[in-house]
Amino acid sequence: MFHSVEDSLLVSQYLAGDTKSFEILINRYKKILFKSIISKVKSSDLAEDIFQDTFFKIINTLHAGKYNEEGKFLPWASRIANNLIIDHFRRQKGKKMISESSSSDDSYTIFSRISSDDENWIDSTMREELESQMVDVIDYLPENQQELIRMRIFQGYSFKEIAEIQGISINTALGRMRYAVQNIRKIVEEKELVEL
Repeated sequence: MFHSVEDSLLVSQYLAGDTKSFEILINRYKKILFKSIISKVKSSDLAEDIFQDTFFKIINTLHAGKYNEEGKFLPWASRIANNLIIDHFRRQKGKKMISESSSSDDSYTIFSRISSDDENWIDSTMREELESQMVDVIDYLPENQQELIRMRIFQGYSFKEIAEIQGISINTALGRMRYAVQNIRKIVEEKELVEL
């Protein structure tokens, strides 16, 4: 019965005091949201923290009366999760030093960070830096292109999934991606935001 209930009705029922309605919303979208978060942060502990923070922010936003029912619940919740992920990476961007004394593990040394998988660590570090720079570039795009880039690149959605979530055709999603890529190239050239 509850599987067919619209998200907007569940939100209304939750705001009227029915906590079961919010549980249904969480259960409906928790897998897809968690999957998208962990695909970006690559850490199950961090993903769990961001996932919980996402739902705290959702609850606070709903109770503040700031939920916009024009959109669907999942894209809105995904945007909140994305913003929290971006905030995390922006905070991390300034942290360049690795301190052995800050580790809770006494056996930790700087060599724990650089293991026999040096190439994987270097590739991972380069990818993280590129993603961090991409976050800066994406902020200059129109909002619909920002959302599509985040869903496609950072969350790993297929164009078919993006089209379904956003309620657009696959051709529209592909077109927006093409324009987004063109705009990114222009932004990179004009603002020299990314070291190529």
